[in-house]
Order: sequence, then structure tokens, then C-alpha cells
Amino acid sequence: MTKERDGNKPFGGKPPKSAFEGRCRRVKVDELVALKTIKQSVLDSMKYQQIRASVKEVGLVEPPVITPVKGKSQGYYVVDGHLRVAVLKELGIQEVDCLVSDDDDTYTYNKKVNRLAAVQDHKMIARAIEQGVSAERLAKSLGLAEETIKLKFRLLNGICPEAAELLANVNCPAKVFEMLRQMKPVRQMEAAELMVGQKNFTVQFAMALLASSTPEQLTDKGRARESSAVSVESMARVERELASLQTQISAIEDSYGPDVLHLTIVKGYLTKILENAAVVKWLASNQPEYLREFQRIADMDDLSGM
Repeated sequence: MTKERDGNKPFGGKPPKSAFEGRCRRVKVDELVALKTIKQSVLDSMKYQQIRASVKEVGLVEPPVITPVKGKSQGYYVVDGHLRVAVLKELGIQEVDCLVSDDDDTYTYNKKVNRLAAVQDHKMIARAIEQGVSAERLAKSLGLAEETIKLKFRLLNGICPEAAELLANVNCPAKVFEMLRQMKPVRQMEAAELMVGQKNFTVQFAMALLASSTPEQLTDKGRARESSAVSVESMARVERELASLQTQISAIEDSYGPDVLHLTIVKGYLTKILENAAVVKWLASNQPEYLREFQRIADMDDLSGM
């Protein structure tokens, strides 16, 4: 006999347990324990320097995520935000507001975290501007031109919510949204679904989708561009791009199933191992390079990236 649900309540009528505390907790930076070793090449990267400049200029826009160390009254493992914590320590900042995870999900959290894609970049800039930070100040802190900040802020103008949601968590270039803006909402959704389905978020593929759209699927701007820019040569390039894509898909069809099965088994085994805190601590102390690779594989949602 099946158990009926009461409205929107979960089975049994009990409210779902929150994975996080209701508010941020202010903790000492010295109590934050990183489980990943940050390479010197990362510390020298532009991304790290932008985070450092941003924290120094406007403070943290997004708090790190931490979880308490079991069996100790003090100390927290860093679940997400290792670079932010490294910047805080470098700048000598003593305390920071953190989001505390109640679940013991330290080693699998990152696969649930959205990477800093174009849409996420837009949301962080929009949030900072809403909090009163000027575009000029953001540009200075991030080492970007003020016009670039304004373009990132306007990224989703003319994009339907459904298409924006589909592309929210993928590494999609900002130029792609310029192509989508020339399409009507229904076509935007179709194009976004095609990009997600093919795992192809390149500007070239977006241009191909734009060029293959009918006039009825385009906005006035899109139709004007089509009438002035589309030629026999450009349509031929679109056909070659799509033909090349189909060839690549066909080439991996035979081995894709068995490969994914093997990789799924390996990923599941590593995920189970990394749920054991004692194993993770031993690897961190004795084989940190193995730990980094194991975590990278366990955190992957897209097995084709392995």
C-alpha cells in the first residue's frame, strides 16, 4: 500500500532536514582546515589574483562553506572556497562569515556546487551592484574594464528564464548569449537544449544554430543580421560544422557504453572511499597527489571529461 503525500509535504509529513545552518557563522580564519593543496601555479593565476583584488577591495561576495571537525570543539574543514580562504590568510584577515554545512558531506559537496560560469559571474556582479558597489569599484577590484563589468551585468537581458536556467551551470562563453538574444524565447530554449544535449557550448555552434533558425524564430535584430550576413558560404560552414559534430558522435558510439560503465564503477568506488574521513586524512598526509586526483574523479558529473 502506497503512502499518500499531504500537499507539498514529504512522505511521513516531516519537513526535510536542511543541509545548512539558517545563518552564517563567524569563525576565526586560523580554525579553517583545507583538505586540498593549492598549487603555486594556481596562486600565480589570474583567477586567484582577481579573487585577492576583489576581497581586498569589496570583501567577500560569497561566504566559504565549512563543516565542523568531528570530535573537536574547534576547527572546521573547508568544503567549498579554498581559494577564498587562502586569500583571507594571505591578507591577514582574522575572522570570516561562513556557511556551515550540517551534513557530513565534506568530500562530495563540490560536485553539487556551481562553477563560476558566465551566468554565475553575472549573478555575483549583480549581487554586488545591488549591495551598492559601483561598477567602477568592481572593475578596479577584478582587474577588468568598467564596460566589461556592465556587459556582464546585462548578460541575461533579452534571455528567457528557461534558457538562462539551462545554461546556468555550464562553462558557456558570454558571446553565446549574444547569439541567443537574436532568437525568440522558444528558439532560445531549443538552442539551449541542443547545446546541453550535445555538450557543445562553443560560439561556433551557437552561430550555427542562429544561422539555421527560420525568420519566424528570430527577433527583428536577428532577421536584420540574417538578411545582411547570411550567405551561401556561411550556410556551407554551418553544414560542415554540423557534419563534423555528427562524425565525432558516431566515432565514439561503439565504445561509449562500455567505457561509461567502467568509469561509473570506478567513480562509485572512489566516492565510497572518500566518504571515510580516516582514509582522506591518511591520503592528505601521505599521498596528497593521489587524493587530489581521486577527489577530481569523484566530483565529476560529466564522465566524458575524464
